[in-house]
Amino acid sequence: MSGSPAPDAPPSSEDVFARVAWALRRADLTVQSAKERPLREIGVPSSHYTVLISLQTTPGLTGAELARLMGVTPQAVALLVGKLTDRGLVERRTHPRHRNIQELHLTDRGRDELTKAERIVSDLERHIRQSLGDQRYRQLRELLGRVIDDLPEWTPPEAV
Repeated sequence: MSGSPAPDAPPSSEDVFARVAWALRRADLTVQSAKERPLREIGVPSSHYTVLISLQTTPGLTGAELARLMGVTPQAVALLVGKLTDRGLVERRTHPRHRNIQELHLTDRGRDELTKAERIVSDLERHIRQSLGDQRYRQLRELLGRVIDDLPEWTPPEAV
């Protein structure tokens, strides 16, 4: 007997903490935690930053498209966009060919706020790159890209 748990036995904490998925989640939480305080101090919490940077890189997204991109519900996006619109950072424009569809765009003020937030996020990214070194940074980015690309092919096991 190898000492491995039975297939239906719960994993040990050692097994769980050795999982890549666990490390990815912990890394994500650590990055989110590191940037949240400085972003909030300038008035752009990370959820707002995500909307602003998404609209900067892909102007004219609809609420539904933004929700899919962010991995949240359309209702959650509607609340965020409402707050950002009230603050004058985002504006809704009627789609040129489809009057019932509203596109989302940054305002000049939104771009200014994004510039402040981007300074923080870029410096965090610089810190990560510097900590890893250029070669390991590129390698990590490549490996994460493979996880992102390959994961949609996974199918969960049948329920018992």
